[in-house]
Amino acid sequence: MSSASALVIGAGPAGLMAAEQLARSGFDVTVAEAKPNVGRKFLMAGKSGLNLTKNEPLKVLMAAYAEATPWLQPMIKAFDAQAIQDWAGTLDQEVFTGSTGRVFPKAMKASPLLRAWLGRLNELGVRFSTRWRWTGWNDGVARFDTPDDSREITADVTVLALGGASWGRLGSDGEWYGILAAQGVDLATFAPANAGVQVQWSSHMAQALGQPLKNVAFTAGAYVSRGEAIISKQGLEGGGIYSISRGIREGHALCVDLFPDLSIEQLITRLARPRGKTSWSNHLRKVLKPGAARMALLNEFGRPLPSDPAALAALIKALPIAHGGLAPLDQAISTAGGVARSALDDDLMLTALPGVFCAGEMLNWEAPTGGYLLTACLASGRWAGQAAVRYLHEKHP
Repeated sequence: MSSASALVIGAGPAGLMAAEQLARSGFDVTVAEAKPNVGRKFLMAGKSGLNLTKNEPLKVLMAAYAEATPWLQPMIKAFDAQAIQDWAGTLDQEVFTGSTGRVFPKAMKASPLLRAWLGRLNELGVRFSTRWRWTGWNDGVARFDTPDDSREITADVTVLALGGASWGRLGSDGEWYGILAAQGVDLATFAPANAGVQVQWSSHMAQALGQPLKNVAFTAGAYVSRGEAIISKQGLEGGGIYSISRGIREGHALCVDLFPDLSIEQLITRLARPRGKTSWSNHLRKVLKPGAARMALLNEFGRPLPSDPAALAALIKALPIAHGGLAPLDQAISTAGGVARSALDDDLMLTALPGVFCAGEMLNWEAPTGGYLLTACLASGRWAGQAAVRYLHEKHP
């Protein structure tokens, strides 16, 4: 059995941020991680460009968190988009803001930032134990399965930052859910968020696979997105679908406006032009220039195409997409569900387990991609870490 003033379980962004707060305050910190190395999902997110945060006013930023806004706002206000950029600067990582407000490191990848961050944590004396899978507590002592044998750690305070239940191969497998449920912690059932949509395409869609859908607007209930999507073998994927996946999960019909920049009246005018002996499909291609991807989607879900310009225009503006629901939970970018607000005090400490704090995606909140996920993970990790520091000071004045 070993001991530490503070134990952080989970070495993603939230866990590392909590460890940094504790170590800066002079406490002995051990970080336990089930995988062979730290920050796996963080590194995967950075493969296509690490989107650190969204550079927009706090009120606009917070709207992305829907009903979790009142809960998360104090945390994000204390560590907002500008603070995250400043923090990256202290790690010698220059950032830039793209045209959509998304903030990226100039290096684009996550690895330089993670290396610098781990270097700082090592200098602060943080100890890392990898391949340590947490299996719960035994009389308040944290237990772990390791490559050698079972290990135990006693700690005055614990921060859980175990992620959600998506991308299990990267560490977020949700195995902690049963452990906390057995301790009487109030939990919300996991559900996929920022997930693709499963579509069983007909054979004629084979040539469209891999093509991007651009200049469209997806709608599912109250959720609307002007983002792009990719026609994949499994269905539709990409930011344009991810941001409305909650509406699909809630049972709303999925529709796409193939020409969101044109009104229905403008479409009718164009479609009503004389076409002579030209087929409807060729006429449509000539007057609207939809491109291969949009035309394929219209044919997939709209045939036989209405011969009346008004009816065809209405179909183009709200094309229903038949689908088989969201991709499985493990294939989602993130998850809804997890530790409920009712299980925690304002410091993110579990009311059923004094001295145990939670942070990051294991909390019951969700947000679209675009910097919002990482912002809340960093902010909640910082919040929990600072609260754990106060708890330790109160326990050992």
